Amino acid sequence: MRRRHTPTRLLAIAALALPLILPATPAPAAPPTPARHLSDVIPAPAHTHPDAHNAFRITPLTVIRTTPGSTAARRIGHQLATTLRPATGHPLPVLPVRSTPLPEIALLLGGTDNRIGQEGYQLDVTRRGVTIRANTPAGLFAGTQTLRQLLPADIEAPTPQRTTWTIPGGRIIDYPRFAYRGAMLDLARHFHTVDEITAYVDLLSQYKINYLHLHLTDDQGWRIQIDSWPRLTTVGGGPGTGVDGVGPGYLTKADYQAVVAHAAARHITIIPEIDMPGHTNAAQSTYPELNCDGVAPPPRTDIAVGYSSLCINDELTYRFVEDVIRELAAITPGPFLHIGGDEAHATTDEDYRTFMNRVLPLVAKYGKRASGWNEITQADTSTDHVAQFWGTGTTNASLVAATARGTKVIMSPANKAYLDMKYNANTHLGLRWAGLIEVSDAYGWDPATRVTGIGEDAILGVEAPLWSETLRTLDDIEYMAFPRLPAIAELGWSPPASHDWESFRTRLGEQAPRWRLQQVNFYPSPQVPWL
Repeated sequence: MRRRHTPTRLLAIAALALPLILPATPAPAAPPTPARHLSDVIPAPAHTHPDAHNAFRITPLTVIRTTPGSTAARRIGHQLATTLRPATGHPLPVLPVRSTPLPEIALLLGGTDNRIGQEGYQLDVTRRGVTIRANTPAGLFAGTQTLRQLLPADIEAPTPQRTTWTIPGGRIIDYPRFAYRGAMLDLARHFHTVDEITAYVDLLSQYKINYLHLHLTDDQGWRIQIDSWPRLTTVGGGPGTGVDGVGPGYLTKADYQAVVAHAAARHITIIPEIDMPGHTNAAQSTYPELNCDGVAPPPRTDIAVGYSSLCINDELTYRFVEDVIRELAAITPGPFLHIGGDEAHATTDEDYRTFMNRVLPLVAKYGKRASGWNEITQADTSTDHVAQFWGTGTTNASLVAATARGTKVIMSPANKAYLDMKYNANTHLGLRWAGLIEVSDAYGWDPATRVTGIGEDAILGVEAPLWSETLRTLDDIEYMAFPRLPAIAELGWSPPASHDWESFRTRLGEQAPRWRLQQVNFYPSPQVPWL
């Protein structure tokens, strides 16, 4: 007969096991680090109420308690334990029980402040323990990321650093300004592997990013398996593809689903993008029939834009597009499918409208909500799709008219949010067509006032795109994203009243020891007082 481990028995087992699994010798003393405060985190919390007399200390006896019966809460508990165990050297058992006599970090669903909504959390720290409450697993996970930053930076170390760990006392009530807080990674100009993508996901999740947009196709390469058009990847994503011909590779459907699952476990939703009707040379050079004259153009490995276009008046084009949308929608659990639509200079305005009016309904046909670059607002009068603004100016009549009809907008102004722009003229990576973007530039704008006539109510959120014309490695990705990605993350999460450059640059500087321990290859901006 199998013995059932009831919650009470689990607690008893944990208590009995603690003496056996504690380190035989104390962890080495760590160098002193500055005391943490509830307001030190990025993104800045909505409300903090510090209580200096109620700090909590994580010790060898501390347990992580989760809502009984909640698989999601228990999974987040194990994620937190996995993060904290290496540096603490403590067992931190995860117990799905209603109470314990031990000092605890409790991760609980329900019973929250009514302001926190679907992604917020309430974090309380007393001498007795830490309690994080949320209405959803996403909110609970967000709370654990805040907790991670409230601990000394050496919590990121791979080996034991100290015997006790102090968390500042008080309460945080926190919730996002915008529902959409995104990043984008370009796999088309240079392919990035599953390991590189998931490593980027891990970093994004620490700053409450909840969407990762993957740019999967462009003139230089096709990076996602489509069974009904198999040569798209083996040829269009094969050897010699990518900028300068040095970025080949593609995701199989299994690879893509692995990325989706890894991201979902960190409460990040993947959005796939198939750019069309322009930016399609990789497909057209692979399948001649996708060209109006039936002749395949040569592959392109330069960084020019605006020269390619699908054949708008050929029914084969729409069979191709529907095949791609159908197969991609089937392996994408998230709500969005991005259809690009930018820089279609080789497509006439009339043909562009014809194409989008055929394609936007196809996305809905397969159960997804279409998103696209802001040019799509020129073609369709429906309100259900999402337009992503990438311009460098502050006016856009077509976009304003679309929002008046109900279209929602994601703000990604290229001269503020594009992470592939150089920091300064001497930056060894990146481009500069949209301008040089230092950290203060990435932080110094408001999504609700960026485009005249588009206010807070019309904005779904913000996104920081990272194009890969000059990128090759994960180190390159990290160098261009950090420290600017946390700036965009704070614009998306924190209330406008908290927006303060001096506060942000100080909090950003305090991230440096964490990034060094995580081996993040960040740019040491001279604008930031790095710790």
